[in-house]
Amino acid sequence: MIKINEHYLKLQSSYLFSNIAKRLEAFQKANPDKQIIRLGIGDVTRALPAACIAAMHKAVDEMANDATFRGYGPEQGYDFLRSKIALHDFQKHGAQIADDEIFISDGAKCDTGNFQEILSIQAKVAVPDPVYPVYVDTNVMAGRTGAFKDGRYGELVYLDCTRENNYIPDLPDKPVDLIYLCYPNNPTGATITKGQLQKWVDYARQNKALILYDAAYEAFIRDESIPRSIYEIDGAREVAIEFRSFSKTAGFTGTRCAYTVVPKQCSAYTASGDRIAVYDLWNRRHTTKFNSVSYPVQKAAEAIYSDQGQAQVRQLVDYYMRNADYIRKVITALGFKCAGGENSPYIWVDGQRDSWEFFDILLQKAGVVCTPGAGFGKCGQGYIRISSFNSYENVQKAMEQLKKAL
Repeated sequence: MIKINEHYLKLQSSYLFSNIAKRLEAFQKANPDKQIIRLGIGDVTRALPAACIAAMHKAVDEMANDATFRGYGPEQGYDFLRSKIALHDFQKHGAQIADDEIFISDGAKCDTGNFQEILSIQAKVAVPDPVYPVYVDTNVMAGRTGAFKDGRYGELVYLDCTRENNYIPDLPDKPVDLIYLCYPNNPTGATITKGQLQKWVDYARQNKALILYDAAYEAFIRDESIPRSIYEIDGAREVAIEFRSFSKTAGFTGTRCAYTVVPKQCSAYTASGDRIAVYDLWNRRHTTKFNSVSYPVQKAAEAIYSDQGQAQVRQLVDYYMRNADYIRKVITALGFKCAGGENSPYIWVDGQRDSWEFFDILLQKAGVVCTPGAGFGKCGQGYIRISSFNSYENVQKAMEQLKKAL
């Protein structure tokens, strides 16, 4: 008799964005003529940069010719892309990351979810609250979390992120092995200083812990004093893995390309205390379970680092940050307290009522879709997340409808 992995039964209802989609579908069926403006899920709306399109077309043409056709590529990614990433995203900012420490993938969501596979099932896991659901749910699936009760899993260590601590959690008050951090943060839009991040690196070094650092939104940082990478912090190469994505940076949500950085100095340990290079474990996992991203997509990603690509990406990011600034100003003028929108494409709003209630008010009365904060954890209750990923015209219209509804 084939049996299931019963840890899946501990997962709570549906995935957050699936739940939103079901509510939206029901509303649209009941109101077929009602225009809906989506400011919920963080999916971009503007076309790929022209430099990326040109590179992809050229790569497709190569695939149409026997002389230039390519079959399986290296699982870790082509050298032409890995070298550009190492130089432009790290070395130019003082972070010493080598080309072969970059692993190309089809999404940061996949990698943040998959990375826990190489770690002990007994690892004590700390997650921020509110939290990107993938961090929690993949550990539920693996069996590290215990049962769900009173809004939380019993075996997880939750790091409360509140307005009082500016959404930067305190260090754990008990030993942990694995720590998830995300800055600029999804969902709160908060950022972390170098000094604050140094404390986390120091904690991980002292406790032989590992930090999984999600930097998918670093391109939206405007304040030059804010670290773009955890590897700008002393000692981080020993204790941190970083995840990045081209999804929001260059509009690759439907094209799929991202990367994970695994420094060779980073260590984990056997049950007997022997040091093991995390790099070796991830390389084995990655090459066993993944055949890399397609050649045309990697050529498109490489074009991001050309002079034209860099300029076009800045235009995209500036466009969405213009939206974020507008949303933040309207929300603040309406009397709501909020975070984000300054170095992040998300605005985290204290709705002053139940999250799902506020979601329904905005949907029913304004035709605007947001994301209920309660879906991100106990500390998200009462908040909503508004995304700036839409057209400026739609954002203006949404804010006008929101003002009337409230």
